[in-house]
Amino acid sequence: MIELKNVTKVLKKRTVLHQVSYQFHHGQVYGLYGPNGSGKTMILRAISGLIVPTDGEVIIDGKILHKDISFPPKTGLIIEHMELLPQYNAMKNLQLLADINKTAVYNDIEESLKRVALSSELPVKKYSLGMKQRLNIAQAILEKPDLILLDEPANALDEDGTKMLHQVIQEEKERGACIIMATHNKSDLETICDHVLKIMDGNLEEI
Repeated sequence: MIELKNVTKVLKKRTVLHQVSYQFHHGQVYGLYGPNGSGKTMILRAISGLIVPTDGEVIIDGKILHKDISFPPKTGLIIEHMELLPQYNAMKNLQLLADINKTAVYNDIEESLKRVALSSELPVKKYSLGMKQRLNIAQAILEKPDLILLDEPANALDEDGTKMLHQVIQEEKERGACIIMATHNKSDLETICDHVLKIMDGNLEEI
């Protein structure tokens, strides 16, 4: 379980998260909905350990982030402005990522690329935006993570790509992962999410 307990974040005297409290459970898909600047990405950054709350706690399976652990274990992530190594192709990029934790093997890499329908041997710098986003999705699911954080995952995806994304999310849910997805497109959330959470001016409520 992932728990936000009175999480507040202040940046440049602006409160971007205001005493946010919520519990996220495994085997569920959560959608964070709100306009740009509402705090969606900041919640994902707080859960992933990329920012430290000004006040409050993020608790991952009973362990306090930045106190008991530095980052949540077994986490897949797509965050804004994310770029993989442009000089390498998809396979090489995922091989380099797999070498860090050494939990994914060659077959896992092949499976991840197959699931997002990406087989190009071109270097990433020659990819379309949609191809880059497919690769981002592949790296997020590569190591079969317990927690998957997705920031605007449908960006640049065409209709087929969006269907692929929904299928992948459903499969990861059935595997038991906790999936938290942020988007400004409410229709994406209504299709695949078990819980839809509205964020406005740093405040969170379930709708």
